[in-house]
Amino acid sequence: MSDFHLAAYTFNRFLDRYQSDRVKGFREAEPAAFAAMDAADGLVGRSGYDGEPGPASWGPQVFPKYWEDNGDGFAPSTLSLWRSIEALMAATYHGPHGQAFRQGARWHVRPTPFPAYVLWWTPYGHRPDWRDAVSRLERLGDQGPTPATFTFKTAYSPDGTVYHPDVELIKNLARLNAARVNARRVRPQTFFGPLL
Repeated sequence: MSDFHLAAYTFNRFLDRYQSDRVKGFREAEPAAFAAMDAADGLVGRSGYDGEPGPASWGPQVFPKYWEDNGDGFAPSTLSLWRSIEALMAATYHGPHGQAFRQGARWHVRPTPFPAYVLWWTPYGHRPDWRDAVSRLERLGDQGPTPATFTFKTAYSPDGTVYHPDVELIKNLARLNAARVNARRVRPQTFFGPLL
């Protein structure tokens, strides 16, 4: 898989506007979840959002046909590249992002009539844009999983064969990621007092 990176696009709809009290928990969890994902082993890169601090946007951000504007003018979505399926699974289901993920029903419309994410392999050095990601999510919603648009439950290798993620590798990567997050929380102690 070294000649390929795993692309991942996520999409959801909020139960209410982003600044509402109903979505407050999401807003509070979002910085730690992004920080953990950014520090995760196996992240190649992620798109930012036009007009926001952080990484540059990978082209103009667009949304799938499932989007219903609730007045915010956007919907929660991400676009990223990973070295492996296991690296993405470890970052998604563990740590701060995993904690927020398990509370998703408190902030997002459930059940959804559309897939919440899509995965696909892209050649090393190629960076997908938002339009490609949206088109893949819609294709997954219309046709189901294929080697070109799949999910963790029905995953494929870059050669198109069915792939079963390595559970032990996921656990090891989750432990490594937790150590990285914890190391960032520890601040140096000064001679004159407690932790700063």
